[in-house]
Amino acid sequence: MAYRAPVSEFRFVFDHVVGMDRVSATETFAEATPETVEAILLEAGKLCETVLAPLNREGDKVPARLENGVVRTSPGYAEGYRAIVEGGWVGMAADPEFGGMGLPMALTTAVNEMMGAACLALQLNPLMTQGQIEALEHHASDAIKALYIPKLISGEWCGTMNLTEPQAGSDVGALRSRAEPKGDGTYAVTGQKIFITWGDNDFTENVCHLVLARLPDAAPGTKGISLFMVPKVIPREDGSLGARNSLQVVSLEHKLGLHGSPTAVMQFDGATGWLIGQENKGMAAMFTMMNNARLGVGMQGVAVAEAAFQHALAYASERKQGRTPLGAGAIIDHADVRRMLAQMKAEVFSARTIALACAVAIDMGRATGSTDWQARAALLTPIAKAYGTDIGNEVAQMGIQVHGGMGFIEETGAAQFARDVRVTSIYEGTNGIQAMDLVGRKLMDGGEAAYRLLQEVEDHAETARSRQPDLANDLWNAAEALREGTEWLVAQGADDRNAGAVPYLRAFARVLGAHYHLKAALADEARLPLARVAIKRLLPEHTGLLAQMREGSAGLYALTPEALAS
Repeated sequence: MAYRAPVSEFRFVFDHVVGMDRVSATETFAEATPETVEAILLEAGKLCETVLAPLNREGDKVPARLENGVVRTSPGYAEGYRAIVEGGWVGMAADPEFGGMGLPMALTTAVNEMMGAACLALQLNPLMTQGQIEALEHHASDAIKALYIPKLISGEWCGTMNLTEPQAGSDVGALRSRAEPKGDGTYAVTGQKIFITWGDNDFTENVCHLVLARLPDAAPGTKGISLFMVPKVIPREDGSLGARNSLQVVSLEHKLGLHGSPTAVMQFDGATGWLIGQENKGMAAMFTMMNNARLGVGMQGVAVAEAAFQHALAYASERKQGRTPLGAGAIIDHADVRRMLAQMKAEVFSARTIALACAVAIDMGRATGSTDWQARAALLTPIAKAYGTDIGNEVAQMGIQVHGGMGFIEETGAAQFARDVRVTSIYEGTNGIQAMDLVGRKLMDGGEAAYRLLQEVEDHAETARSRQPDLANDLWNAAEALREGTEWLVAQGADDRNAGAVPYLRAFARVLGAHYHLKAALADEARLPLARVAIKRLLPEHTGLLAQMREGSAGLYALTPEALAS
């Protein structure tokens, strides 16, 4: 089944659900008029449907490989990448000073979803570069910005981030990579990094690695980590390429999915690097890139969910089997198949709107400097990442179920979605880490940002009572229960917060998803049946989730390792 870019869906969400008009009303994003947004979405959709989507199966069947130290990419990927960079899509949100378009993150996020749905393995490459561009814009010296950012925007060079090490995993503070000053303003970076997405390729002139390492005598833990730009090929001041740097791809991982995306083990042996930001402040600089990537990865989950849903819907509409309440016809008319498809579509809408609402908050925070908008963006980022990728996994699995036995057969393509999306709930911080971030850092304000958002949900539900009283009442009651749950959580210690973090995040996502579904239904009555699915069938889960949250940590630690093993 051919992928269809949901351009009209994005236009509806922008216009009626997440308030894109507020973004375009700012001076910063005044050029993002409805006409410009529509033109960009249409052009990106065309690229995804005609150029990128046909590459998806090829990358799965013919993975990237390492030959004599050279990464060979999947068939057609070089041409697909060229089409992306020639369209200027890498630099959509980048500063026009360096050749970027300066467009809103909300629009960039929508385009990235379409690209991820078409070919996630390839889309990972520009996503990493976009995050690196933002990190350099915020933290690099003027000389580094002028040298690197235009090349990254043009796609001549691409970017990676190097955090994880074999012994450290998610505990970045345990890294051992080191950087020795060379006395000329550069550093000799030595160490090994694993799980490096698109660590190398055969279609860009240079690969620019942002590497976390420790300076001599630096403090232990994350407080002693610095960030360095370590390019594959050392550029001259005029941007031309000089000598090859002392780094290499040791191996490529053999993965469950995303076969077209080379995941590298990188070795740095005294490689020349340049400090980005301040000494021992590398985590702050890297978090700029990571937060960019977290929203992007959340939307990757939505992307695969959309593609898996389209695939399952097409199959269910064509596959004839048995009799249904509507007579002999396709399996889409069986109640349980209809239930699965309805849930898939409702979940995609919820996750998409949460991610786009997060992107709008990022744009408004940037354009206005409002601390309330910035807090809203920070609050929504872990929800968008964790819920979006959880839904990607769940919808992809449901898509296999819709196919029945044929879903387990690789030729149908249903299984690839599940294999490709699985890692999204792990990388850029596992979803458990996202949830702990939500109940930790994001509630350090005493829950004020959460309460402001929930007040908006309740106010909207009050307004909606005159038109859809049953749905509005359900939403209001759920939002109030989440408010009370937040108050309880804020009063707990770290252990009890962390134990309830995952169900709390999902409950928050359930309420937000229902809120956006109701807004959509009020704007277009044709969307009312889907809103009923979200509010009557999915929202009630919040009750059990909040009950789980209140159990705290004692019961978990009462189940000892010995008891688990017995």
